[in-house]
Parts: sequence; structure tokens; C-alpha cells
Amino acid sequence: MMRSLWIAKTGLDAQQTSLDTISNNLANVSTTAFKKVRPIFDDLLYQTLRVAGLDDEKGQPLNTGLQVGMGSRVAASQRINSQGTLAQSQNPLDVAVNGLGYLKVQTNNPTGNEPKVYGYTRAGNLMRDGDSYLVTASGDWVLDKSDNKIMIPQEASDIVIGIDGGIQYYSGRPDQNGTAGPIAVYTFANPSGLMSAAGGVYYETIASGSAVQGNPGRDGVGSISQYYTDQSNVNVAEELVGLIAAQRAYEITAKAVTASDQMLQKLGQM
Repeated sequence: MMRSLWIAKTGLDAQQTSLDTISNNLANVSTTAFKKVRPIFDDLLYQTLRVAGLDDEKGQPLNTGLQVGMGSRVAASQRINSQGTLAQSQNPLDVAVNGLGYLKVQTNNPTGNEPKVYGYTRAGNLMRDGDSYLVTASGDWVLDKSDNKIMIPQEASDIVIGIDGGIQYYSGRPDQNGTAGPIAVYTFANPSGLMSAAGGVYYETIASGSAVQGNPGRDGVGSISQYYTDQSNVNVAEELVGLIAAQRAYEITAKAVTASDQMLQKLGQM
């Protein structure tokens, strides 16, 4: 097989992955707290045909060597964690982390028999479940600083969430007023190292570092903004430009496959 066919094949695979990534970004342009992802390309190992510095047939040292590249690949997909636009809502349970940080959640396990699984999210479009616990749109329980579920009685008509995550609720009866929370906010040394999952939830990995609990609004940790949600940070215009560029790169690489095939046909006719 001609070397160019394999090289072109790796380029097609890389551009296909790029197209998949851009398509996913565009599909989530309206997803609350979605963070866009960009592919990072890397060249593959080189085949060394002549080493630089060795003597040629005349005994003279070669100033340059001869290496042939073996193609490219997508080495990683990097999440861009810049904050999206804060959109105002009418739901008193909606919160946005204005700055760095994630809400800690416990995955909703209907059986209750398995070990607790904790995740982190910036999707603050919250609500109450049938047991009055504060949950995400995916049904995961939002936790306070002691890793306890946060309960807000259904009778509570007025709910105030402070910038520090503290919750106060009021009702028509003074004996039913109370407090809950505060909502916990965590930061990571490398947020791009978090593992993505469905529902806007991320899980801690070795690459992300351990979750560090912070004080909202202090020491560089984002504050809690009630009546707001963090929107997707996908810029449609940028993604469309990237989509066109990836499409053109795919077409050009496909032409390399065609050219190699035509050369093989010529060789076969000799």
C-alpha cells in the first residue's frame, strides 16, 4: 500500500472527530451550563529515512535529515470552561455560580442499595422532588457543605438564596419559616480534567485533582446568583466557521486518497 493512502486515512479520521465535536457543540447551544469542547490535533510518529548529522556518500555531514510524517490524530478534546451568559428566570430555585465553581450533587439511585455517587454541575435550573429535596433537572440531589440533601418544604412560598448559598424560606405561618443549606460550591485545580456525563454532570478524576470546598463569593470562588442560570458558552458563529474549515480539510484529504488511488491504477497498467 502506498504510504500516502494511510496518511490520508489518519487525516480523514481526525477531521471526522473534529466534525463530531463541532456538531455536539452546536447541538448543545441551548443546553444550560454546557461548556464547548475543542479538538486538539497531534502529528503521529515520523519515519526516519536519513538522520541529520551523518556523513553522506562523499563523507560530508548532512545538515538536514529526511523524515516522512505518518499522519495526524485528535490527541484530546479540551473543554473550554469560560462562563456563559447569565440568563434571568422567574424560578426562585434557579441559581448560577457567578465565577469559578461547581455545585455538588448526589446521583439519584432509585434502589438506594449502591454506594453514593457524587458529581459536580453548573446547571442550576433546580426544582424540588416529591420529598421536597432540592434536585437538578436530571433528578440528582443538590448537597450542602456537609454532603446532606437540602430540603425546602413545599409550603414555603418565599425563598431567598444568598450569594453565600444560604437558603431562607418563609410561609404564611411563622412556625413554618426556616433555613436550609448552605449550597456547597467546589473548585478544581484542572476543571478540564473532569469527566463529562449526561445531564451536565461531571465526575472527579486524577487529572482534575480533588474537589476543594470553597466559600461562595470569597477567595476566588464564584458567588451564588438567585433567579439566574448559566447558559451555554457556545458561540454559533465561531462553530460554523470551524465547521466549514473542518469540512474543507476533510475534502482536501479525501482528494489525497483519490490521487493515491489514481497513481496505483497507473502503476497497475504498466
